[in-house]
Formats: sequence, structure tokens, C-alpha cells
Amino acid sequence: MSRQQPSAAPVLVLGGHGFLGRHACAALAAAGDEVIAVSRRPARLPAARSIALDLAASDQATISGMLTAMRPRVVVNAAGAVWGVSDEELTASNVTLVRRLVAALGELPWRPRLVHLGSVHEYGPVPAGTLIREQDPPRPVSPYGRTKLLGTEAVLAAVRSGAVDATVLRVVNVSGPGTPAKSLLGQVARQLRAHRHRWEPAVLRLAPLRAHRDFVDVRDIADAVCAAAAATDPAAVTNIGRGEAVSVRWLVDQLIAASGVPARIVEHGVPAERSDRGSGIDWQQVDITEARCRLRWAPRRGLTESLTALWAEVRAASSAEVGPVLERPPAP
Repeated sequence: MSRQQPSAAPVLVLGGHGFLGRHACAALAAAGDEVIAVSRRPARLPAARSIALDLAASDQATISGMLTAMRPRVVVNAAGAVWGVSDEELTASNVTLVRRLVAALGELPWRPRLVHLGSVHEYGPVPAGTLIREQDPPRPVSPYGRTKLLGTEAVLAAVRSGAVDATVLRVVNVSGPGTPAKSLLGQVARQLRAHRHRWEPAVLRLAPLRAHRDFVDVRDIADAVCAAAAATDPAAVTNIGRGEAVSVRWLVDQLIAASGVPARIVEHGVPAERSDRGSGIDWQQVDITEARCRLRWAPRRGLTESLTALWAEVRAASSAEVGPVLERPPAP
């Protein structure tokens, strides 16, 4: 049975309507690929043809049928659950789906490249000042980190057995246009927009911002996906980040500055780094040497540029999300 990739075959992006998936679709299309986006709901994407399929609820036979019908040469797995979901939903999206996808890919009569998007949270907590390398043993402590690691392990086991051609991109924290509203930066941007026509400064009530994290623009991640899809011999796991730890408080301050909205921060409650997604993680800084050498990839967008793009998109979004506008009271 031939394992050759079909000629002129498309790239299939699972989770193509999501934050990372939309940008991956755009970058792949810009590189000249025919792109098919798979998402739970029908999506209008200018860069891709879209099909609707609830991947987390699909069995292996359904996934196999989709792959056989689409005949992709590359599959990008940008699907997965992150914020505000149950442990069962995390397992369904981040573990069960990946295992079924890997099994389905292994049965195909050709050999597509799988680019699986993992997470820096698979590594778990490290001492401040640590440069995290791909060879470091992962010790996740959050349900999100643990389920993402189980998905990655399913991919790596299939690679070791020779069943699939795959690579895992371990992505750091993400900023840029389209940042989800449930994320810290997404919440801050939307609070600022709700106050941009008000006469009083915005008061941002946030969890203590003590952590230092590695952040990268979502468009740089999309470029890394393109590089991994085309690479001759990618590593099994590759860190994708800026390779620097920045203060989360600094990021919020920069976003406020980009917005031009007067604001003050009130920190209270549990530190942001103790949230479900980043539980117990005060420091993240990844080594991106592997990405530079094996993928010929490096981040091109600075964080200030990334935050400015995030603000520009939030500001331009539908007025339905904007809070009430208050006029300045008349002078006495």
C-alpha cells in the first residue's frame, strides 16, 4: 500500500475557526496552500473552505472518513479546549480527539504530515530564571496542562512506532489580534474599550500580576505552523515562543498604553498565575534554538506591535459589545 502523499493535496486545519486555527489558515493560504478548515460550526473564512464537524464528539470512524474524503497532505491540529470548561471537556478535546486522530492517520494509505499544537503548560512549574528546553521532563500541575501533555504523548508514541509523520509545536502564551475574551489580555482589552468614551478613568480589577511569562504573537505561531508543515526533518517537539520572560504586569501596562484609555489597576484576590490554566506557574521562558535551527523560524513581531494589533481589533469590533457611553457632566 502506497504511503505517498497525494499531489496538489490540501492542508486540513482542525479547529480552523478558533484563535490559532484562523491565523494558521490565513498563513497557509498566503503560502499558496489550498486550506480546508474544520470547526464545530460553519465558519466564513476568507482564506479557507470550511466544513462543520464536532471533532470532540466524533469517533475514529468519522474522523477517518473525513480524512479519506479530504485527502490532505498536511493536517494541523489546532483544536482543543482551554478556558471555562469541565475536566471532561478538556479530556474529550485535548486527549480523546488526539488519540482518535492519530489512530485514523495511521490507517491512511498515504502519509500526511501532522502538525500538532501543544502547550508550554505541559512543562509545569520551573524555578525562576530557568530556560525551558524540549528535553526537560514535563510535570504539568493543571488539568489543562495534564490533558495537553496526554495528547502530545499520543502523538509522540505514534511517531516512535512509525505509524505517523508528526511534529508537536509547544506554544507559549499568545497575544495579538483575536485574543480570546476569556484570556487575561482579552479581558483587559474589552474593559478598556467599554471605558474609552467615558469621562472617568477605567478601574481594572485584576488578580495580582506577579508572574513572568513567555508570550508570542499569534501570527508568528501561524508562521511556525507553515514552517513545520514544510520542514524536511522537523523535531518531534519544538518550542515556539519569543525565548524571553516578560512581566505580566508590564504586558497589561503596555496594552493600556496602546489603547490610550486612562486606567488604573487594582490587584486583588488570587494571583493570575494561580488560575486553572497556569496553576502554580510563576515563570516561563522557553529555549527556541530548535525552532531556529530545524524550522528556520523565529518570531518577527514585537510584543508592543502585538498588543497594538490586539487593541485595534477589539476597538473595531461590533458596537454591541461596547458599554454605555457617558457624557462628561457640565461644568458647575
